[in-house]
Amino acid sequence: MSLLAIIPCLNEAANLDRLIDQMLRDPAIDLIVVADGGSTDGSRDIARTYEDAGRPVRLLDNPDRIQSAGVNLAVKRFGGTFEWILRIDAHCEYPDRYAAILLDAAGARDASAVVVPMITRGRDGFQLAVAAAQNSVLGTGGSAHRHLGEQRFVEHGHHALMRRALFERVGGYCEAMPCNEDAEFDHRQMQAGGRILLEPGAAIVYFPRATPGALWRQYFGYGVGRARTVRRHGMGLRLRQALPLAVPAALGLALLSPISWLFALPALAWLVLTLGAGLLVGHRAGGGWRYAAGVAAGIMHLAWACGFLTEWLTRPAETGPRYGFTPGHDAPAVRR
Repeated sequence: MSLLAIIPCLNEAANLDRLIDQMLRDPAIDLIVVADGGSTDGSRDIARTYEDAGRPVRLLDNPDRIQSAGVNLAVKRFGGTFEWILRIDAHCEYPDRYAAILLDAAGARDASAVVVPMITRGRDGFQLAVAAAQNSVLGTGGSAHRHLGEQRFVEHGHHALMRRALFERVGGYCEAMPCNEDAEFDHRQMQAGGRILLEPGAAIVYFPRATPGALWRQYFGYGVGRARTVRRHGMGLRLRQALPLAVPAALGLALLSPISWLFALPALAWLVLTLGAGLLVGHRAGGGWRYAAGVAAGIMHLAWACGFLTEWLTRPAETGPRYGFTPGHDAPAVRR
């Protein structure tokens, strides 16, 4: 079984050489493509050094910069002879023989895609609080791929291994999505009869945003992406996704508290519950900065809701899909 590994990259020099070295040791990987969105920190030079040395690594310019476009372009240029594609995000840590583990799981369970859990790890400061929140129900609502569990079929997870032919047949990633492109793709994959397997034996380590502002921007984008997915496919929201939408409403009601203190109760209840649960989460995770897990979770809840509502209320409906491939047709084969 042949496999193409794709690393969407933008200014990842701190991690890229270590990551490429690890993936080159994986016997299941035949070719690595670094789809670079215009790095200025030396990432391009790192990838080019491997290519110039005759290693199975290729540097690919990604003029659209976003991850979805980078993966689509890599599959178009290099994917024609491969059975499987593997998406590797440069800011994570991976177990050894990552691709081999995923291929074994796919073969054993006849899966069209294998996704993996993400375990969040903080290094210091506020990042520890974010990690504690994201490893808990408080921050993720119980999302299956944010916690270790049993191997099982799911509707969505952190993207890893995908059958190349099905990826192309359903259109690849939607490049109109600023994020949430993986969940949007999984919806189409399931509609096409795909089987998505969650493999805890290949869990990865994710390093979260380290400042409140960066965390806000990330989750605001997540909210925007989810709103586009819901609108594009006429989907409903799960309870864990709908609950954060009550937070802006609660804060809005609090502005009427000069009329009656009762208007402040919903916002106060959210703050007390979130901060209190964060203290418990932080204590269980080791204390210190982790006690601020409720602060991090509150930012995540509010930013996600604001992103969703901003997209839903202000952006007109899309006129049509913007997929990387024409659905129903394979991309032309590209020989290695």
